[in-house]
Amino acid sequence: MTPLRKDAARNWDRIITVARELVDEGTPLQLNDVARRAGLGVGTVYRHFPTTEALLETVATPCLEALADHGAKALQDDNVWRAFSDFLTRLVEAQVSDPSLAKVAATTVDTLPRTTELKRQVMAQGTELLARARTAGAVRPDLADGDLVPLMCGVAYATYVHSDTPADRLPTARRYLDTLLRGLSA
Repeated sequence: MTPLRKDAARNWDRIITVARELVDEGTPLQLNDVARRAGLGVGTVYRHFPTTEALLETVATPCLEALADHGAKALQDDNVWRAFSDFLTRLVEAQVSDPSLAKVAATTVDTLPRTTELKRQVMAQGTELLARARTAGAVRPDLADGDLVPLMCGVAYATYVHSDTPADRLPTARRYLDTLLRGLSA
């Protein structure tokens, strides 16, 4: 990838900053709104991000990268239960603290190849961590690979529904996940 000129790099950073602010506020992401709020021309925003989906995926990329990095480290942990439960904890914490992640994770078709790559990597890491925990007898033997995503989504959804404020989300998610992990433990 060719490095951006300084002015283009500043514009890119400004677009991402404004998009992050809008996503965090719960405001629907619209490229025209991003341009207006960033003080840039609409054409400038569209040159960097031809679709809202591309912008949203770019906003979510740092979180996906952090999850993939954590998954890689978890796979190096010899304590399979700790590796598995820590990975799920980090996953749920990311889901409830980064609104862009939930939206990007829910889509079946990605706009950016990097998003697809990261989502596959995180999914593969979760599957491998579960397989290791199952082989070691650390989790219930009836826990199927396909159960993880619905269970994590359920915890995240319940957290959003039952948290009084955004500040309550993380402790609520941890409490729900802790309860779930106790039920999954062999």
